[in-house]
Amino acid sequence: MAQPNPGSQLEPSLDVITIGRSSVDLYGQQIGSRLEDIGSFAKSVGGCPANIAIGTARLGLKSGLITRVGDEQMGRFIIEQSAREGVETKGIKTDKERLTALVLLAVEAEGVSPMIFYRADCADMALDEGDIDESFIKSSCAVLVSGTHFSRPNTEAAQRKAIRIAKANGRKVIFDIDYRPNLWGLAGHAEGFERYVKSDRVSSKMKETLPDCDLIVGTEEEILIASGADDVLGALKEIRRLSPATIVLKRGAMGCIVYDGPISDNLEDGIVGEGFPIEVFNVLGAGDAFMSGLLRGWLKNEPLKTCATWANACGAFAVSRLLCSPEYPTWAELDFFLKHGSKHRALRKDEAINHIHWASTRKGDIPLLMALAIDHRSQLTSVCDELGVDYKKIVAFKRLAVEAAARVADGRNGYGMLIDERFGRDAFFDAATKNFAWIGRPVELPGSKPLRFEFSQDIGSQLVEWPLDHCIKCLCFYHPDDPAALKTEQQEKLRTLFEAARKVGRELLVEIIASKNGPLTDDTISTALEELYALGIKPDWWKLEPQASTAAWKKIDAVIAKNDPWCRGIVLLGLEAPANELVKGFEATLAAPSVKGFAVGRTIFAEAARGWLSGKLNDEEAIADMAGRFRQLTEAWLKTRGLH
Repeated sequence: MAQPNPGSQLEPSLDVITIGRSSVDLYGQQIGSRLEDIGSFAKSVGGCPANIAIGTARLGLKSGLITRVGDEQMGRFIIEQSAREGVETKGIKTDKERLTALVLLAVEAEGVSPMIFYRADCADMALDEGDIDESFIKSSCAVLVSGTHFSRPNTEAAQRKAIRIAKANGRKVIFDIDYRPNLWGLAGHAEGFERYVKSDRVSSKMKETLPDCDLIVGTEEEILIASGADDVLGALKEIRRLSPATIVLKRGAMGCIVYDGPISDNLEDGIVGEGFPIEVFNVLGAGDAFMSGLLRGWLKNEPLKTCATWANACGAFAVSRLLCSPEYPTWAELDFFLKHGSKHRALRKDEAINHIHWASTRKGDIPLLMALAIDHRSQLTSVCDELGVDYKKIVAFKRLAVEAAARVADGRNGYGMLIDERFGRDAFFDAATKNFAWIGRPVELPGSKPLRFEFSQDIGSQLVEWPLDHCIKCLCFYHPDDPAALKTEQQEKLRTLFEAARKVGRELLVEIIASKNGPLTDDTISTALEELYALGIKPDWWKLEPQASTAAWKKIDAVIAKNDPWCRGIVLLGLEAPANELVKGFEATLAAPSVKGFAVGRTIFAEAARGWLSGKLNDEEAIADMAGRFRQLTEAWLKTRGLH
């Protein structure tokens, strides 16, 4: 692919800007059901250009999006999620008069996905020329226009302005034909899955666009509508008559064919990438994933065969999973698949690939975590029993702990909280307003061995009610020398929890305490972790007790590096140790780069809890005491890392 005009005044900072539809997709979670029978939905960003912006960003391109969203929660979701994915969002305009588009979808059978577009006077179809900023277009190597936005005069004018600016500045123009007949008024509301209705009006609009394009991509039906022809070969020849662009014909499970020169009489006479036979689970959004993979190669000047292979692979990922943009592969995931393949035709069942997908799409990086743990239950009820105090006071005390942690954090990154559901519901609401980087909550029944969950052994049904950014924390008293029956039972419980966490999309922290079960040697914890990894348990975090030597930490670090390089890391627990002992433990962890911080509780709150519950301390005194102790530990941690 040719580079942008070197005479352009602005050096491109983006690879591609996509223009057009953005919506919130609500996917029915009951597979094999009519849309009428769906009982729950999963939410994601949708709309062809929005999907492609996210898909290309996941593959390492610098992408931007031009669209409109409503001035409401769904519009903010699109902006915030796009930003989290690495998409440049300054081209997303907020429309105060219109609502964000919605789409309801279901997977009724293989290749059958009924959908309803809620797009009556929606925000993205109000895009106009004023939304196209010349400097923003010039900041990208390429712009992608989409077929649907030629269906109205205002959106057509916006895209044609973008094309003019791109062409004038040596940028490339990509055309995703993206034909939805009912969005052109050619099919009823219930016909959202309809792919083709012949229309001279639509073909006329498409043909006007073709001469300005450098890359044209469409299915067989889309190639037909773009050309006005009645057969695919004739359509390709008509497009070639109008445009010298590279043409990519998408053929679903058959992959694609790329035409980069004259069109012969043989439809198969083109460039074909490697194919990937997989089970078709849901075809919706597959074309946008395909385009993302294609552009990752095309915009980086890869051979067209490579571009087609990457496109086919990304499409394979999409059709094997339920949602659109959330299911698209990252570059790490795609690279792993291309190198190693998969033994599963249903890629969503491949644990190795799924783990990379999960880990490489997690929300944000957390290189430092200093958490105040106030998830204790039995320890605080024991104090209440001793003092003759109602357990209800624990609820209020935990709110004071949140305030103490927030004073130390002061809105900075790297601070977190561990809070329990039994006494901490009000504290959760408080913590949600404090901008903590991380919030965790326990699921274990305090003191249980073998491990039991606190409220119900059906753990999955509990987790779906949690906020998406709450991390599951599970303490397990586990020692490699435990009796075989006990060990097996606890391992099975942890495996069940891990599977539930991945199913509902929540991060997992596994806390291992071995010192209460037997001797703690240099090999104890590393052996425990190795045993759990062998079961396929790969938590996002480990929470571990201080170790006796740097050798122990080095062995732990090596086990994590070998089994899960995607692990977020380790946080240190306190076990009510005096602060000076914890600080010594902090220094010992320098031997293990995996250790990212600490989650300490009783060392910080024990004295304040007893004083406040007994009435010897007022609210402010308790908060100040906890804040002082938490600050002391955070400063000590930062000092050991040369960060303070």
